[in-house]
Amino acid sequence: MGVSKQVLLVEDEPNIRDTLRFNLAREGYGVREARTADEALRAFRREPPDIILLDVMLPGMSGLEVCRIIRRDSAVPIIMLTAKEQELDKVLGLGVGADDYITKPFGLQELYARMTAVLRRSDRTQGPAEQHVPDLEVIGSLRLDRAARRVTVDGVEVRLTAREFDLLSFFLANPGRVHSRQHILQQVWKYNYVGDAKTVDVHVRWLGQKLGGRVPFEIVTVRGVG
Repeated sequence: MGVSKQVLLVEDEPNIRDTLRFNLAREGYGVREARTADEALRAFRREPPDIILLDVMLPGMSGLEVCRIIRRDSAVPIIMLTAKEQELDKVLGLGVGADDYITKPFGLQELYARMTAVLRRSDRTQGPAEQHVPDLEVIGSLRLDRAARRVTVDGVEVRLTAREFDLLSFFLANPGRVHSRQHILQQVWKYNYVGDAKTVDVHVRWLGQKLGGRVPFEIVTVRGVG
């Protein structure tokens, strides 16, 4: 792994927290822990980690609200840990800025794969998902700076998650083409995604809402294709 990546593990169940701490440390991660939302926010502000594993169901403030607060100022990768399987819970997690979610119980190898993927995307030295594309794209009122990982519309910054930025960057680098969900997962998610491929639809929907119809292009779904 090279330099040890720092994980902030936010989980109120002692058994799960102890198991994850032990196994993440064995994989070479540096691990800090928090049991509540307040502890998580204090730990994040004291020393921002490289990635956050964030339980949805926390005492007091929920993990969703913690994610929303962190996203106001930071694009740190966040993976939500949830015992809920309803689609609405997953959509809510992605909507407040989470980069991915994983439903309990989960396998450690799946967790490691997801962590590796979001860390790779957040590493600016790796560049955007696509190759041989310009650092700067200007399309009408929209300006996408791949080097700075910044998007503005009419000069006003649009706050995107790391996943949303990479998705928009991918679409702008490949205009006028239809991409299957699986192809998008391979190009943007950068690993063999084992969950529901409809996560692409969720991210596209939230991206469209953030752009708010203020850009001179559309992201169109072709039924049955991509």
